[in-house]
Parts: sequence; structure tokens; C-alpha cells
Amino acid sequence: MLEGIVRESIGKTTAKQLRRDGYLTANLYAKGVENIQAAFKRGEFARAVRNKESLAFPVKVGDNEYNVVIQEYQLHPVHGEVLHVDLRIAVPGLVTDYLVPVVTHGTPIGLKNKGVLVMSKRRLRVRGAIENMPAKFDLDVSHLNRDDSILVRDVEVPEGCRLMDRPDVAICGVIKAK
Repeated sequence: MLEGIVRESIGKTTAKQLRRDGYLTANLYAKGVENIQAAFKRGEFARAVRNKESLAFPVKVGDNEYNVVIQEYQLHPVHGEVLHVDLRIAVPGLVTDYLVPVVTHGTPIGLKNKGVLVMSKRRLRVRGAIENMPAKFDLDVSHLNRDDSILVRDVEVPEGCRLMDRPDVAICGVIKAK
């Protein structure tokens, strides 16, 4: 379980000091729950996110334990390392919007016909309770030829969940190489 500390002050100077010490600042929030300003060790946070098996993963901040989902993160414009992360507390039974990652596998047929695979959407907005939420959407792109694409309406959603993106938006596709 990922363990973090509660931040006493939320000013810029303390955030810079925490970053210098190897911490990642975070904000934990949910509907009906008071916001929590926290900090996690950067390496431990990255390992916990890489090794998670579902959309939500457990964290311990102070004396409390929470199941959280990564809602948004901010990257440094030059280094590309994560500076801050917003974590939404997954309240059981509460219907809300989550961003679920999209993963592709397979080699498209269109790559042999001078095409390039383009990912338009890396995460899809899904409304539902956390119990019904998939960990990720796994798309097989091996059948895509040049100028083919997979749209939002082509994705199957589990029972109790609903896609909130427009159905005619392309998730990924194969386009002509320039």
C-alpha cells in the first residue's frame, strides 16, 4: 500500500521544498469528503501506479486509508516528470465520471500499406460506480487497414457504465504516412 504524508501548509515554498526532497504533491478529493493535501515519495508513487491491477488503488494518508483513482496530473514542461497529481477518492456506490485508459494491441494491416497508427484518445470518460468500472479498455487494432478507425461507439462497456464521449469520435486509426 502506498503511504503518504499530510501537508500542513499548501504554499509554493513548501511544495518546492517537498519536491527537492523527492516528494510528489497530491490533492485527494471526492463529493462529500473534505479535501486532503498530501505528498508521496515520487518513486513509490510511480511503482504503485505501474503495478495496480484495477482502476482504483489503495493509499494511506495520515491515519486514514482511501481507494483513489488518478484524475489529472501536471508534468514539468522541460523534464517531463510529474509535479502534481489530483486523486479522486473512489466512494463505493457513488455514480461519477472516471477517465479509463485505452490500451491497444496487435499490428495493424495498414502499416504494411504505408500507414501510421494514430491514437486520438488515450483515456475515455465513463460514468458509473467504481465497482462496475473496467481497469482499462483493451482494443485489438490488428484488423485496421489504412483510413480505418475505431470509434467510441465500437467499444463495449460493462453493465452499469456509460460512455460520456461523443459516439462518433475516433479513438485510434490508421492514416496515410506523409
